[in-house]
Amino acid sequence: MTKTVLFRAMYVLVLLSCIAALAGIGFLLETKEFVYQEAESTQKEQTEITPFPVSVDPETRTISNVDLLNGDTIETLAQSESRRESWIRKAIAVLSQKSWYQNLASPVSRIIVIWPGERREEVAEHIGAILRWDETSQAEFLSLIEESEPVLEEGKFYPGEYVVHRGATPAEVAMLIEEKFNERVVERYTDAVARKVPLEDALIIASLLEREASDFQNMREISGVIWNRLFIDMPLQLDATLQYAKANTMQTATWWPAPRPADKFIKSPFNTYANKGLPPGAIANPSTASILAALNPLNTTCLYYFHSAEGEYYCSDTYPEHVEKLKTVYGRGR
Repeated sequence: MTKTVLFRAMYVLVLLSCIAALAGIGFLLETKEFVYQEAESTQKEQTEITPFPVSVDPETRTISNVDLLNGDTIETLAQSESRRESWIRKAIAVLSQKSWYQNLASPVSRIIVIWPGERREEVAEHIGAILRWDETSQAEFLSLIEESEPVLEEGKFYPGEYVVHRGATPAEVAMLIEEKFNERVVERYTDAVARKVPLEDALIIASLLEREASDFQNMREISGVIWNRLFIDMPLQLDATLQYAKANTMQTATWWPAPRPADKFIKSPFNTYANKGLPPGAIANPSTASILAALNPLNTTCLYYFHSAEGEYYCSDTYPEHVEKLKTVYGRGR
């Protein structure tokens, strides 16, 4: 009787292991197919360009009460996707760093991933690890992107999945990324849009949203707070800029070190606690979703905000109200 039970248990265990293995292989193949379909659809992109709508007017310091975003606009520019698609993208970003996965996908091509909110150095490190670039090749790649039009140090490494040859040069990869940035951002940034909000300003705000917000709706909420602060010449006071400044000025183990109270005194033009207005450049690479949110903030009276440990968003019109909410949520505030 004991042997029979043991045999059945082993049989079930082997069966479950086989099912799990097949499910795992199926998922890996699905991620591979997802990336290659994305690359193919990019090559077959429609010629009709959807310009960015703009509901903020920095000159009059107003945000339109009319929401210019409809379902089609969000679907096209905010790249609305299902939870499964979002989860697959995140899995691909992790798996792309594994050589066994790259060889499973293709023996001659490589999948590289630029994640929204990564800074330029992160992008170069991740691509360099996959394509076995040395520091010289990584530096060449960064220079090629930065020096192309429009000339900007940060904000042009367009997020997404790319398929390249395993021996791709910095110039070849840079050209691929430049083409997608021009197609998804520059061509949609018409003269009428630029007259209201210069492209660099939109990229800067969008990069802040990538690091500060949780989703597209939250991007628009925080965008409203950022614009409200700019309208009244109030310092932006964003922790993401402290992280960027800290990584630039100090030796850290990560590109996005946790901000500390003392970091508010870091001497850097990117310190938005010490300096008013926008930082001198983007702090990360934004998606079209964050650019859309930067140009179309929610019309709000809030000047302060924070997130709970569970990611819930709280905003307030006044600082005393902000402190009270902090005390309610965290048990402390000042």
